[in-house]
Parts: sequence; C-alpha cells; structure tokens
Amino acid sequence: MNVQGRAIALAALVGLGAGVLAQQQTPVPDAPTPQAPTGTLPGVQGPITPGMGAGETPSGSNGSSSNPSQPQPEQPPAPPSQPPAATVPQPNAQDTPPEQGAGAVNATFVAHHTEVIVPVTVKDNKGNPVAGLTWRDFTVYENNTRAHIDVFSADPRPMSVAFVVDQTLPSNYMRQVNESMGAIQGALTNYDEAAVFTYTHFTKEWTGFTGAQGPRLPAVLSLAQATGTDPMVPNVGGSPLSEACPIYQNGNCADPNLQPEKSAQSISGLTVPKEIHALNDAILRAAKELSTRPKERLKIIYVISDGKEYGSQAKLAEVIKYLQTHNIAVDATVVGESARWGEGWLDRFHLPYEAYSNILYKYVAATGGEMFSEGGVNNIEKSYARIAAEARNQYTIIYTSHIPIYDDRFRSIDVRVNRPNVVVTAPPGYRPAAQEAR
Repeated sequence: MNVQGRAIALAALVGLGAGVLAQQQTPVPDAPTPQAPTGTLPGVQGPITPGMGAGETPSGSNGSSSNPSQPQPEQPPAPPSQPPAATVPQPNAQDTPPEQGAGAVNATFVAHHTEVIVPVTVKDNKGNPVAGLTWRDFTVYENNTRAHIDVFSADPRPMSVAFVVDQTLPSNYMRQVNESMGAIQGALTNYDEAAVFTYTHFTKEWTGFTGAQGPRLPAVLSLAQATGTDPMVPNVGGSPLSEACPIYQNGNCADPNLQPEKSAQSISGLTVPKEIHALNDAILRAAKELSTRPKERLKIIYVISDGKEYGSQAKLAEVIKYLQTHNIAVDATVVGESARWGEGWLDRFHLPYEAYSNILYKYVAATGGEMFSEGGVNNIEKSYARIAAEARNQYTIIYTSHIPIYDDRFRSIDVRVNRPNVVVTAPPGYRPAAQEAR
C-alpha cells in the first residue's frame, strides 16, 4: 500500500472513533441551586450577606430584589473551631477593664509639667560676650537638682521691649534723656516690637506694642519727652517766696512730684514737699502688658531712671514676684545723681521724707537683667545699644521642671558653664505660671 492509501485509512479510523465517543457521552446535569444556611448565629435574624449585614437582601440598581435563580458565589469554608473555653486562662477581676455603657466612667489622666525657658549671657573677664558654646558646656540645676536640657539654641530671639522713662528727673538730666531717645530705635530690629511708658506720680502708656522699625515708635518717643522737675524750696514761716507749691491748677498743686491735698510734711515750722516717684507702679504696668506677648519672645522692661521710688501702691516684693512668674527681665540705664560714683554706698541710708535712692539694682538682680550707670547724652545712647546687643547674644536653654506644677513656690536656677574665667548671667529663679504648663 502506498503512502496515499495509508493516510486515507488513518482518517477513516479517526472519524469512526469520534462517532463512537459521541454516542457513548451522557448529558451533564445542572449545578445544584445554593440553599440558605440551616443554622444561624445567636441573636441574628435572617441570612448574613458580606458587606451588608444580617437580615438584608441585596437589591439591584433599580431597587428590585436580585433573581434567586442566578448562580451565587460559593461560600468559603468555615474557619476551624476555637479551643475550648476551659483552656483559656480567665483574667482576674482587678485586670478587667471597666464596662462601657450605663454607669461606666471614662477617666483620662493628664500629667502637667512646667517648661522653663532660661536666657543665659556668658561674658569673659573683659565683659565681651563668649560665642561658640554648645549645650555640652552648660549644666542647669533647679533647687539643687540637675535638670535635663531639652532644647538649646544660640540663635537670637525676637524681643518685646517695654520702655519705661522716668519724668521726675531734674530738668538738666531730663534734657539728656530727651536728646538720647532718638537712638532707641537704632538698637532694635525689624523682628522686635516696643511699647512706651512714662511715670511721675502715675503711669502713662503712650503706645502699645508696635513694630520697632515702624514710624510710630520715633513719633511716640518724641511726644513722650518732658521738661523734668526742679528741687522745691522748703516753705519756712509761710514766706511767699518759699512756697512749696507756687503753681496751682483748679485748687491743686500742678507739680507731679507733690501729692494732691497731702503734698507736704511740716517739721517744726519747716514744710518739706514730698517727692513721688511711682517706679514700682510703672514696672508693674509694663509687666502686665508684656505678659500678653507670645512666650517665644524675649520679654524685657527697659527702665531709664535714677531709680528712686516713693509713693507707689505696688510693693517691691509683689512686682518682683510678678516678673519672675511671667519670665520678664528688667534692664536699666541709671542716670542722674544715682549714676555718680559712690552713690551706691549712700543708697543704703534713707532720709525721712526722701525717696528711696536707686532700687533698680534689686529688679535687675532678681530677673537676670543688665544695668549701666551713665552720664551724658553720648554714654546714654551707647547703653541702649550695649544692652540690646547683649540680649541678642544670649543662649536659650529650655528644660522640664521635676517639681509638680501645683507647687507655686519659688524655684532657684543655677546655670554653670564649663569654661574658665567667664561670668554667667541668668535669672536666679522663677515661679511657675499656669500658662507655662503643658
């Protein structure tokens, strides 16, 4: 048989086999219709549909029920059963969380603590600022307990400065202060802000905090200038040439250094006018305005005065407590008689009916500020720039107090620098404030 014959025979056999298999094949029955589960979970009514919950029937896009004759996806096999409850250890009653629902109490515990910001000035033995220090060079102690330094920065902070100008100065010293006020704005930057206060027997606020480089500040400083006062001649025997108050307005003495109605004290026929220098009231007024400024700003009260105090309603201890509570420093330029050499020793003695001479050093020491005693317009102007420059070269240390916020007693601060022959200036302590808690 040739090749063509073999191919014809093979094709015939294949066709014959296909016909036999077609006759022997039986029809395949339809797939069984899914049945609803016979058992349900306790408390559940109806079937459970994934994504829809129990007792709900899926609906089509037109809101009608789906055709039950359509094939449904095969349900996954049931997960393996959990071990018997006896094998799981039961927790104690003390470890059981409180029930959520009727009668349950949700308690949230918040631990308050005080974040303390400490500005530090470091100078060498020549009075020059020491730069380049790191946090490793500083050690901070609060109430003789070492505190962990959380934040350390050598960057200058924007300043909020409240200028307090004494207008009870003698006229010759007041004239020097007036001429030096033009240099105040040059000591500040665009990031700073300033307010201006003056005081005699009362305090006057000329402007709230305004931009240090804006046109408002020099205009207000110009308006805040005064003529000052002159020493009064005691009235002996009622002589008209030695009257204690030669100028009256509406029946009252017009001199701001004299108290109304009770402006003089008589000693054996000698009438001595009382001097009023409300320095404590002026510092407290400026401190209250500074307390509203953001805590990230450096808060400074800059006093230009001879430091005399007499007749204020606020007491020195009360004002210092307020300053220490709100982290406010007092810097000062002392002018007039208090700036002369030797006046510091004489200030220890207080004459009757005279003002207390120069208490500014108490404010400066209690708040970690700076004070310069200057005479002459040029020296007063330089003191503005020196104090502002030192404020910009301060290091800022932030730590968390270990004492609870509810203890409002004074807390001492001791800052030490691991460098030889340096002078460290920092606040000696503080009092916690509610707004400093976090």
